[in-house]
Amino acid sequence: MNIQLVESLVKAIKSLSLEEQELLGKKLKDHPSWEIALERIDATRKAIYERRQGNPFKTDVTEIIHQMREERDRQLMEEIVSE
Repeated sequence: MNIQLVESLVKAIKSLSLEEQELLGKKLKDHPSWEIALERIDATRKAIYERRQGNPFKTDVTEIIHQMREERDRQLMEEIVSE
């Protein structure tokens, strides 16, 4: 731990006006949107894990992606042909 740095920061913070200290406090408490999203993802992952009682998915994700691409290709071709 860098004690000198911490002491310097404390001294700098104490030298701020009350308004500046409040603003600093708000900034330190703010969570970036990516942190909120990550918390939601983690909560969803835990819920799925509990619901499935730890059993992994048996679906081949690569195959699902392949099927979705083929479906989208068909949709695009139908739109091109109908024009």
